Amino acid sequence: MLTTVSTYLNRQGIVPSRVTPLAGDASTRQYVRVERPNRPPLVLAIYPEPFDPQTLSFLNVSRLLSAIGVPIPAVRDTAGDLGIVALEDLGDVTLQEWLVDQSPAEIEPIYQQAVDLIVLLQRGGAEQRSAGYQPYALAFDVEKLTWELDFFTRHFLGDYRGAALTAGEGRALADEWMRIAEELAAEPRVLCHRDYHSRNLMVHEGRLMMIDFQDARMGPDTYDLVSLLRDCYVTLPDDMVARLIERFLSPSPVARGPRPDTAAALFRRRFDLMAMQRHLKALGTFGYQVAVRGKLQYAGSIPRTLGYVRENAARNPRFGRLREILAGYLPEVS
Repeated sequence: MLTTVSTYLNRQGIVPSRVTPLAGDASTRQYVRVERPNRPPLVLAIYPEPFDPQTLSFLNVSRLLSAIGVPIPAVRDTAGDLGIVALEDLGDVTLQEWLVDQSPAEIEPIYQQAVDLIVLLQRGGAEQRSAGYQPYALAFDVEKLTWELDFFTRHFLGDYRGAALTAGEGRALADEWMRIAEELAAEPRVLCHRDYHSRNLMVHEGRLMMIDFQDARMGPDTYDLVSLLRDCYVTLPDDMVARLIERFLSPSPVARGPRPDTAAALFRRRFDLMAMQRHLKALGTFGYQVAVRGKLQYAGSIPRTLGYVRENAARNPRFGRLREILAGYLPEVS
């Protein structure tokens, strides 16, 4: 990686005062901060392979989000042959880190801002729809949603917990996965960030900025809201979650019918269904990262996520059969 960075800096005539590796994410990308004398620093995203800037998903989605007006880091330069994207440096303060020293009175306003960004993304996504933007050709369809649930079976139950399902249990889980996937896939689709949580929102100069958006795609209007309000890395009070859902619904067509109370109740059921799929998918990711890739830092997020699954299953009778199957291998959800 350092050789690639050095080649890029030499090509650009940049003599850095410091080059600092940054913590990465669950992807194969690596990141470094390049500090420059008398100029703002840059963050270099280094991909494992060269890429075509015209087709790289990050750059394509970046153009879409910029057209919508979503706050994202500016792209300063690209070097596809080196696998490098040079980005505006947003600093080191994620929303998750910012929350540590804040009072409840300070937390809710910034989450209101985060909810408003989802509304902006969904509205702007409808207005900017074009075949030239990759997210419109991707969706949380039955195949994708089912694949993610199978990932949970394989990597969380199997690799992480060492569960050996009987043939009957495997078929029963597959039936549950299909029911969930078909219902979610049938919902009207909006533009989704796809991983919208406290680690992918930066607090920069007093406002939130989105990062890690390259996997954006079409999906249910509940998807990003679940990711934000039932975050695997942060627990929000239930009363705050209820107010933020109400804020989301206030400009939404869901709440414009003759019975907004009924619409809100229906939305909450859809929210819980999306949350179940999302949290099982997240557990699959955590299990894979820990058991297969050896990234033990993801283990710390498992108890909170299992707690979400338990609470959701206890609140919704529709998950009774799923809870019964999982309880034999995951006592945390019983």
